[in-house]
Amino acid sequence: MKLKTGLTIICFLVAVSGLMAQNNAIEKYFNQYIDDENFTVVYISPRFFNLFEKLDLSGMEDEEAQILADIAKDMKELRVLTTDVKPRKYYEEAKAKINTKDYEILMTVRSKDKDNVEILAKSDEYNTIRELLLISGSDTDFALISFVGTISMDKVSKLINQDK
Repeated sequence: MKLKTGLTIICFLVAVSGLMAQNNAIEKYFNQYIDDENFTVVYISPRFFNLFEKLDLSGMEDEEAQILADIAKDMKELRVLTTDVKPRKYYEEAKAKINTKDYEILMTVRSKDKDNVEILAKSDEYNTIRELLLISGSDTDFALISFVGTISMDKVSKLINQDK
């Protein structure tokens, strides 16, 4: 019985460390260039997004703003890393260092000019998006954007349908 419990705990720890390793890969890549003056860096912490949880949205008259604020409540972290210095190098490096096997490809764009854009999503067992990752590279720009949180497709659909 102890062996079975021990094996279960080990399997759980391996699975959790695998998930953390992927998040750490993005975090490590981001942190590698956070102080590099060739990069524009944006980081919005979980604590900042927690401020949205305390907002009273009931008094908002603009329904679109209310939906946006409601979506922001579910966000946990945002990281943006961009540069126009050697962008192709950083795109290739990011692709090599960040394991994207656990992500579903939502969109891929490749042009004859070798511009590349990939939008990837990581979902949970309920098919709710938990992370959205954008990797973009061309001869002129590189961008890595990671949204972590609960991205409800119902809420996004409401926002899109506001303009109709």
